[in-house]
Amino acid sequence: MQTQRVPVAEGVDLAVSLWTPDGPPAGPTFVLVHGLASNARLWDGVAAQLVARGHTAVAVDLRGHGRSAKPDGPYDVPTVADDVAALIRGLRLDRPIVAGQSWGGNVVLELAARHGDLIRGIVCVDGGWLEPGTAFTSWEACREALAPPRLAGRPGAELEGYIRRAHPDWPETGIAGTLANMEWRPDGTIAPWLTYDRHIAVLRGMWEHRPTALYAGIEVPVLLLPAVNDRSREARQRASVAQAAAALPNARVHWFTGDHDIHAQHPAELADAMIDMIDNGFFA
Repeated sequence: MQTQRVPVAEGVDLAVSLWTPDGPPAGPTFVLVHGLASNARLWDGVAAQLVARGHTAVAVDLRGHGRSAKPDGPYDVPTVADDVAALIRGLRLDRPIVAGQSWGGNVVLELAARHGDLIRGIVCVDGGWLEPGTAFTSWEACREALAPPRLAGRPGAELEGYIRRAHPDWPETGIAGTLANMEWRPDGTIAPWLTYDRHIAVLRGMWEHRPTALYAGIEVPVLLLPAVNDRSREARQRASVAQAAAALPNARVHWFTGDHDIHAQHPAELADAMIDMIDNGFFA
């Protein structure tokens, strides 16, 4: 795995992790896009599986996140999708498959709507159909419900212990990737790479985004990979996924049972689901 930085906009460059197979590539490249307040390393387990199967994988830290540039703004979904398009052009990738998780699913859906000529298809991993602007009665209600906890200055060991207790079935790649959401300070405390104010700016961009308005115009194949383990939200989630699958011109759905960060929890199974869509000709 190699790391590099790619300029995507004036004053903004993105950090990427590049995974390449030992021999000639066996198929298309995958670009892996994380969710809100996450980072590229949540994809480490999936990337390792993809490269073992002969595929190049590019995992990116989006603006404001991880090791990438942290401009004051903007953080709306179209701007972030344009960043990913610039990344694909900058790396001269030949029509990759682009997978996004959670907020990243919305980003890759927007990418497909704006820059479909650059890509072979998209994979929406428990996201892409997220529309808080219709789920909440107002922006204020959305912000109050979804604002992040104030973690800056908390002991890192405390956070690590919580994550390990909360996810006892996660592989080490998932644990390490989650811990990489934080800056680890010399005194042992942590701070999210995505600051509180920028987190709210991303959340506002999600509030304004309307994926349902994009579905009918998406021309590339779309693989929807929802994950469910919370029965209280399952009916709403299944309705949202069914709406997306019905409106998208070319979509398939594969359900997982597991956590929202299903790419961290079950990387091999997720990689298999994506590669199967190449093998059966869906991502032609």
